[in-house]
Amino acid sequence: MPETTPFDLRQFLPYLLNQAAEVSSLEFQQVYKARYGMLRAEWRVLFHLGIHGRMTASAIGRMAKMHKTKISRAVFRLAQRRFLIRTRDDGDRRVEHLELTAQGRAAYADLCRVAQDYDAALIAQLSDREAAVLRGALEKLAAAEPAAFT
Repeated sequence: MPETTPFDLRQFLPYLLNQAAEVSSLEFQQVYKARYGMLRAEWRVLFHLGIHGRMTASAIGRMAKMHKTKISRAVFRLAQRRFLIRTRDDGDRRVEHLELTAQGRAAYADLCRVAQDYDAALIAQLSDREAAVLRGALEKLAAAEPAAFT
């Protein structure tokens, strides 16, 4: 039987990406949770609506790469707390359009400022070159279609 190199989980790219995402998002998570009682899926829905304006849950799912049940729960909670409104489409009653309310826009503006400051603090740990390479590589990986592995 041929010898194989032991698997080093610490060097497995999906594991590293997950670890970096968890560590880098913890402080920001504490802010949106403490200020607005939001979960991760909720702030992501809020930010997509804040950036893009009126959207459907399906469109948010495609852009955010989130499962429809997570989006549905997030939309429900955000609507319950009056951060967004849901409007049925006139042409297709199965479709709902989502928009931020004034309260939702205020929360978005507040969290946007915090996110920008937090992003700057994170990136300050890297050189300009490292920051550019990291952002470019992550954008490339995020935009890639899943490869047919098996």
